[in-house]
Amino acid sequence: MQFLLAFIVVAPLLGALAALLPAPPGLRGRNPDQAVLRHGVTVTGAVLVAAIVLAAGFDHDHPATMQATTDISWIPALDVRIHLGIDGISLPLLVLTALLTFLCALYSYFKLPAGPSPKAFVALVLVLESGTLATFAVLDLLLFFLAFEMVLIPMYFLIARWGGDQRQAAAWKFILYTLLGSVVMLLGLLLIGLKSGTFDMVALATDNGRGLTTSVQVIAVLAVGLGLAVKTPMWPLHSWLPDAHTAAPTVGSVLLAGVLLKMGTYGFVRILLPVAPDGMRTFAPYLAAFAVVGIVYGSLACLALARTGAKGDLKRLIAYSSVGHMGFVLLGIATMTPTGVNGALFANIAHGLITGLLFFLVGAVKDRYGTADLDTLAGATGAALYGRAPRLGALLAFAAVASLGLPGLAGFWGEMLTLFGAYSPAEGLSRPAFRTFMAIGAFGTLLTAAYMLIVVRRVCMGEHAPHSRLSPDEQPQQAPRAADGPQPTGTAGSPSSGAAGSASSGTVGPRTATTPQLADIHPYEAAAWTPLVVLTVVAGLWPAVLLGLTDPAVQQLLAGGKS
Repeated sequence: MQFLLAFIVVAPLLGALAALLPAPPGLRGRNPDQAVLRHGVTVTGAVLVAAIVLAAGFDHDHPATMQATTDISWIPALDVRIHLGIDGISLPLLVLTALLTFLCALYSYFKLPAGPSPKAFVALVLVLESGTLATFAVLDLLLFFLAFEMVLIPMYFLIARWGGDQRQAAAWKFILYTLLGSVVMLLGLLLIGLKSGTFDMVALATDNGRGLTTSVQVIAVLAVGLGLAVKTPMWPLHSWLPDAHTAAPTVGSVLLAGVLLKMGTYGFVRILLPVAPDGMRTFAPYLAAFAVVGIVYGSLACLALARTGAKGDLKRLIAYSSVGHMGFVLLGIATMTPTGVNGALFANIAHGLITGLLFFLVGAVKDRYGTADLDTLAGATGAALYGRAPRLGALLAFAAVASLGLPGLAGFWGEMLTLFGAYSPAEGLSRPAFRTFMAIGAFGTLLTAAYMLIVVRRVCMGEHAPHSRLSPDEQPQQAPRAADGPQPTGTAGSPSSGAAGSASSGTVGPRTATTPQLADIHPYEAAAWTPLVVLTVVAGLWPAVLLGLTDPAVQQLLAGGKS
């Protein structure tokens, strides 16, 4: 178990170094690009297998106990140690990271985003995976900070070099926001370590803030929480996220939404809740207020983008939806109750699965149409996804209803538990205030359902063409399956360029109306998306699998290491 956890953290980093070296003669395949992409699939696949074996060997009867631990002195002068371990809180995030990175590597093997050398792309994805896995596995504050920062540079280059329009500006905005937040967070972590005499997260959680004065806790929560809130992202520190998602390549958006956003909320649960409970209690009402504002704001922004004529970008809409969904996570954490924190952790995993799937699907739609503009995608009835790529349309509708929190799917349980937690917050927190926050959050679920259903109606069903003022005798006769909406622009190598069932055209008066079929789901897309669909259903129908892991660990964490 110790070896497996160390392998999971280190193997992607070693794989990144190997990706930059020339491939051995027997492994070059048809060309060097294919060899390095296959290398990425192999390394991420090996890490995923190791994570599954680690999960299978985990002692599920004692999920509150740190397992597979490694504790080696690293910087004796500062008492900084290479301390690794997992419990019921970190294990699901570890497996989710390994799964999403493997699926992204598999998807990229067949659909590499346009950009520089594939070697650099694979190396950056592997460095990103290593940093994220380390964030969820380390148990030392300074090591946590190093792992937390390790992911910034690879994500910056993935956006700046392999992204779409406005990628440079989006990449700079991403790096500046997160670096500024991290500087403040480092000061808070140093304050905790120096005042308590240790950087060990397990010892600090067991002490439960007894070694820190209330004023130190308040300052630490303010500093560390600011850095974590930027990464989450919490309103109003979210403005880097829509630009980054819109510009990022498909796999960059999947990893950013599915994994990187979880690092901020994980820090709240792993560090601030157990280490500085008095400071968290001071700021909990403000955190909850910002959370519910984010829920409503994200939903209203999505509604504005979804309306007809707004020229809204579908990727940008999904990015704003993440602001709302992560608001539920922050609300659950702010309740400081086992119910709320369990709901936050469940919502974390559900968001990773569902939003990761949504970004995969939006990327596929953009490849086929040549745009993510909602007005273009809506077109006219018969030109939308149900008429042109029905399986892709059905899968997009599934992901949308999962995102809006349909009972029986993963998105439901996290939101419900966070609202229950807000109904009865921890002792010392204002019940009237949190019940108000609960009501606002519940209203946010209605707004979420509204914009998601609008997206499904417009993108999957299309929009009816406006009624003509011509008399029936003057109306042009439409060709079968005609569309008034814009036609997709296929690019070389994109699925739409090889779409089966290309359209026949019919000349109608002075114009030609065509409705070419789009390529439906390719086998490699089905392979990359099926695990996310299955896990979304399993987590929705059998939530005890995840809650059975997190609940004992959360109970012990909130009790200061006492079960």
